[in-house]
Order: sequence, then C-alpha cells, then structure tokens
Amino acid sequence: MNVRRLIPTAALAGAVALGATALTACSGAGAVGSKDGKLGVTASFYPLQFVAEQIGKEHVKVDGLTKPGVEPHDLEITPKQTAQLGEADVVLYLKNLQPAVDKAVAQSGVKNVVDAATLTTLEAHGAEPGHGEEGHAHQEGDEHAGEHAGEHAGGHEGHDHGGTDPHVWLDPVKYAEIAKGVGAALEKADPGHAADYKKNTDELVGKLGALDTEFKDGLKNTASRTFITTHSAFGYLAERYGLDQEGIAGVDPESEPSPARMKDLQAVAKKDNVTTVFFETLASDKTARTLATDTGLKTDVLDPLEGITDTSQGTDYFEVMRSNLKNLQKALGAK
Repeated sequence: MNVRRLIPTAALAGAVALGATALTACSGAGAVGSKDGKLGVTASFYPLQFVAEQIGKEHVKVDGLTKPGVEPHDLEITPKQTAQLGEADVVLYLKNLQPAVDKAVAQSGVKNVVDAATLTTLEAHGAEPGHGEEGHAHQEGDEHAGEHAGEHAGGHEGHDHGGTDPHVWLDPVKYAEIAKGVGAALEKADPGHAADYKKNTDELVGKLGALDTEFKDGLKNTASRTFITTHSAFGYLAERYGLDQEGIAGVDPESEPSPARMKDLQAVAKKDNVTTVFFETLASDKTARTLATDTGLKTDVLDPLEGITDTSQGTDYFEVMRSNLKNLQKALGAK
C-alpha cells in the first residue's frame, strides 16, 4: 500500500480558518457569493460527486477530491485539497474508504459534513485471500446470510475498512438510500432551493429503482450464479441479486492472493461453471489474466465505479452499471 502522507499542521490550521470564513459568508439560503451564489459541495470520490450533481444540478458547484484515474483507496490529501475541504459548504465522504480523507474531514472545521456510511447499512463481505469462500454473498432473506456475514467479516492486511465493505453504491437500492440522505443534507444547507433538491432526489431515486428492476430481471435466470473478480467490491450487488462473488484479492484491490487462493478459485471455476474472470479499469489485470490463462477462462470488465475515465464502459454511473449488467449476463449465461 502507499504510505499515507501526513497533513501539515499549517495546512490544517489554514483549512479550519477557511472553513470558518466560508460558513460566515453563507447567506440565508446557504449559498456562498464566491461560488457565484451556488452551494459549494466537496465530494470525496465519484459516486458521491455524481449524487451531489444529480440532486444539486444548477444550484451547486461540486468539486471531487479524487481525480479521474486515481484509485480512491490510495488518495493522498494535498494542502490545497485540505484548504478546499475547509472552504466547502457541504462535505460528502464515506468513512473508512479513504483514511486520508477521514483525517482531513475531522480537522476541516466544516459544519455540514455527511458520512454516506450513516445513510444506509454497511455489512461485512469478503475474506482475506486464501479463505475458502472469499466474498461469498447471499440474497437478502437467505437463512444462512447472517452466518456468512459473520464468517466473512474482517479487515485486510495494510487496508482497514473498519470491518465492513464500503462499496455500497454498487447496490442501487442502498445507493438510493444514500441519495435521500444527501438530498436532505442539501435541503438543510440551502433551504431556499429545498423544493428543487427534493424533486431532483425523487427523480434520482426513481431512476435507481428502475435500475434495480433491470438487474433483478436480467439476472433472474442464469446458468451459473458465481462470478470471479479481482477486487471484492461486489458483495452488495451479489447479495441483492442472489449471486456468489469469489474475489481473487480482498476488498483491498492491491492485496496479493496466495497460491492456495488461486488453487481454490480454479476448483470453484470448475465446480460452479464459471466462464469469466473479471478485472476492473483502475487496478492491474495481471492476476485476473493469470487465473484465466491457468483455467482456460475468458476475461471481461466489471467496474466498481470508483471513478470514470476514458476507458470506462460508459460516461456516468447508470451507463457503467448497465455495462456491468450486460457483462454479468454474458458471463453467467443469462437466459
């Protein structure tokens, strides 16, 4: 893992001062004059940036801390970004996903801070590489779901998610819960435009409901229920639609699988009629291609949507999620 850069004390002090200045400048509607009368929102990474843009539309100016192409888990905060946090009217982040962001947010002095982890229920998915059934997930209501949640809990070497899986935006139902919470936060910060935020939130939640239906229908009848992926980011998605995720690495995309884990996966692929090993756009595909070569499987992309780049299979959350659905249907033999 990258060594996290400590945030200079001077930069933090500056951020607190800037935060105080920005909040003092707020008008009754919560907007700040220096941002052309718009509410200044800083989002820690793409899924929260997308929600803020969809709900805020013309009333907000959204800045993202994680630039396109940067792996969010490895983000290092610069003094400039720390100051940017301090200037924001609203900060959106997901605690335990990006340790450097957690530290900067805690010291920024911003009053309107929204932790997306508090807007829905986070669960434990995945196990350390080498575990017999890495990332095995079960549909809600499965009588064994509770057992497996406890069985597969735990952090990963060099990368701690606080015992839970942070990739909650990959479940459209849970992402809709986050959207409602973000909408409420924007209404509170900028009451003058509350009606618009509420309308936009309802629209986004409706679109996510339609996406959920597409996944349910599209994955209802498949030849296999198991998929193998390099990064165990798809536990919520697997649980929602009754699939079994088998991760080469853990929830941390940089952890290396053991030889025993690779051997386990070869057995799983044979037993569960797996056709495809998935890799993602922001992490190395080396282990996926090695496993595919050793087992005679195909490779394809399953995007954890931590950022949009020129190589993404779509230009926004919905397009990439529909590409993920199409790739899953092909790999699982949807009928």
